[in-house]
Amino acid sequence: MSSSVLYDVPGPRAQLRNRILGVLTLAVVAAIIGFVIWRFIDTGQFSAAKWNVFTYTAIWVRFGEATLATLAAFAVAAVGALVLGFVLAIGRLSDHAWVRMPVGWVVEILRAIPVLIFMLLLYYGLPVIGIKMSSYWAVVIALIAYNGSVLSEVIRAGVEALPRGQSEAGYAVGLRKSGVLRLILLPQAIRAMLPVIIAQLVVTLKDTALGFIITYPELLYFARLLGSNGEYGSPLIPAAMVASVIYVAMCLALSYTAHRVEIGLRRSPKGARVAGAQPPGQTGTDTELIAAQRGVGKFDSNGGGAGF
Repeated sequence: MSSSVLYDVPGPRAQLRNRILGVLTLAVVAAIIGFVIWRFIDTGQFSAAKWNVFTYTAIWVRFGEATLATLAAFAVAAVGALVLGFVLAIGRLSDHAWVRMPVGWVVEILRAIPVLIFMLLLYYGLPVIGIKMSSYWAVVIALIAYNGSVLSEVIRAGVEALPRGQSEAGYAVGLRKSGVLRLILLPQAIRAMLPVIIAQLVVTLKDTALGFIITYPELLYFARLLGSNGEYGSPLIPAAMVASVIYVAMCLALSYTAHRVEIGLRRSPKGARVAGAQPPGQTGTDTELIAAQRGVGKFDSNGGGAGF
């Protein structure tokens, strides 16, 4: 019987107990789901009168426009958050305290302010001092500020988690800190933290729904508007279900795209070198490969530099 340091393989009695607990858990979850569905049926949420509104083409056109508005805010916010995240991460990694300390405070402040409060301040607060901002930019800027600060910590943690030998070898072959970050540390950190980065981008996509509070016409805003329309029988639950399906589809599409990008990075020669693999017919460390590309002398077996 195999065992692990952190986990002992359960015996027959423990396996039986786990099976019973698993069956009971599934039964409880199924009962809760069944009760919710029964309540939906009992209150007429699946009746033809509630869903009749979705037979109109104009409703689906409005859903499409709201989805495009959601994607428009997300696309700009995602790119801006990634750029801001890299800038703040590089600032946090600086050797100069006069750069590192202020950037650290900026990151902590941006992470501490809830996205919704940020949106409200931008949309309702700035007009008090004579600055008027559209709901679109209020949503985008708030998402960039918050998610950029979170991504900066993700990138910084990924860089600092790498072995010190990576950066030391880079310095040994004559690279400056900017070169070590750009050629050695950041590619490895980004590849390792890619799942976390994508998860934060999914959060960014879902947080666009907060824009409905400041009247940004995104998906949730239209679903709420349609659900409160008494002319169509106030189909709030059906509208929420349709919006939820669209949100799930967008998140799955984003996750699938990220999965394909990750596979592409693994298969590419550059990604293989970053991962520590060697292209066919080549030997040596990643630092040697980078040094060769830069024309720096090859790193000898004793750790000395030749050809400087």
